[in-house]
Amino acid sequence: MGLPEIAGWIDDRMNSRAVALLARRGWRPRIIAFTGYGSTTSLRVLGRVVMSNPERAAEPPPAWGPRSLAVLADRGWRQYFSAQVCDHPVAVRANGRRVLTRTDSGGYIDVLITGHGLEPGWHTVHIEARAAEPVSARVLVVSPQTRTGIVSDIDDTIMVTMLPRALIAAWNTFVRHSSARRAVPGMAELYRQVVAEQPDTPVFYLSTGAWNAVPTLQAFMTKHGYPPGPMLMTDWGPTATSLFRSGIEHKRVSLRNLMITFPEIRWILVGDDGQHDPKVYDDAAREHPGHIAAIAIRQLSPREQVLSHGTPERLDARETHRHAASEHGVPTVSGRDGRALLKALPELTIPQSSTAAAAN
Repeated sequence: MGLPEIAGWIDDRMNSRAVALLARRGWRPRIIAFTGYGSTTSLRVLGRVVMSNPERAAEPPPAWGPRSLAVLADRGWRQYFSAQVCDHPVAVRANGRRVLTRTDSGGYIDVLITGHGLEPGWHTVHIEARAAEPVSARVLVVSPQTRTGIVSDIDDTIMVTMLPRALIAAWNTFVRHSSARRAVPGMAELYRQVVAEQPDTPVFYLSTGAWNAVPTLQAFMTKHGYPPGPMLMTDWGPTATSLFRSGIEHKRVSLRNLMITFPEIRWILVGDDGQHDPKVYDDAAREHPGHIAAIAIRQLSPREQVLSHGTPERLDARETHRHAASEHGVPTVSGRDGRALLKALPELTIPQSSTAAAAN
């Protein structure tokens, strides 16, 4: 048995004992609903089932202040080190259809519903689990006529925490307050401009961050005017082959899944040069040039580069003779913020009249 398998076995055993102990103390399963998405033929519903203290769950969020910081830290700790309920019976209801499934080893719900009959737009589906209160989940059904979509990174692309990347997870865990993050200037305006010109444009937020950060990230996006959209996060922890999941592979697989689900959409990929976004996006453009409309990369300042990976230089300095723009003609632009990217994006992505208006 390899080290990843041993780590996985230990993780499963510890979680099973934690679930049993919490159940004896009166805790019950709780459903956390994430934003789902799909086409008019299939719908992906996402969520998670974890153990929760009914008394603590009933407490209203405190007003911001010293006490609230302590409460948020306590809640953050408990959510980050949550006891997931594995192999738990779950039912999902969408437009009269009822699909039965079970949570996976991480307590996650990921079910595909076909023949749901929902029209394009935002809808509500319902998730039920044994011994848990039912919850509603938002889902986005993308129109078959949609031709443009946005995939956006989160950390350092639409928001900056100004902490070393190694501490961002701890920040999300113990503080988890949207006001502690700084929005990147112009990024929300960039996305809103694309959506204004093409109202059926879906926006997906693709991140290597953990699912437990979703509620805080949603609050941040709402506060700063980002278009709503599904978040494609990942789960930290051991896999069958590694002690930690690969963030790069998570992004690659997610992009491929979006292209398979929406074969008629050409995507605007937005990221930053602090980690691996340029390489991941270039690889996607080389593999699927007909599915990528443009790549937009936010350039981090030297200070942000240091916080991101420890040096003031870009982590993935692409070779000038080998990247998507030269090999397959996929437009690739870069800029310090959303306003610069909006000016640089080609007319095929945003009509010239819109970029001129934004510049004035």
